Amino acid sequence: MDRRMAQGVITKTGREKLCRAHAGDITLPAVTQMAFGSGGVDGEGAVIATTGEEVSLRAELAKKDIDSHTYPGEATARYSVRLGKVELAGEQISEMGLVDAEGDLVAYKTFLPKGKDGDMEFVFDMDEIF
Repeated sequence: MDRRMAQGVITKTGREKLCRAHAGDITLPAVTQMAFGSGGVDGEGAVIATTGEEVSLRAELAKKDIDSHTYPGEATARYSVRLGKVELAGEQISEMGLVDAEGDLVAYKTFLPKGKDGDMEFVFDMDEIF
């Protein structure tokens, strides 16, 4: 596997909730937030592989409410969040996750660092593919 490539996964917590909801034992909580962090790469700058066992970001910087969602393909939900000019300015963002209404991390992704300048807005999309 190329350790420079982005790595994303639905977490074990997310899979367990899907399973219990399909069985009718729980109502699946909505994805309500996207979390951003700087812990997606190791000390040498290689993207850290995801395992699905993650329950939080390695180095969380912020959480934001989801701005919008779409369905760009079969069995795919795309969640979008805009970071304003001053939000996370000066940070190197290299991990992100989807957080449900119960506060659980249900999807997690690592990637090469994206430097956030103070005069730019960023839009982050994260796909949840089933």
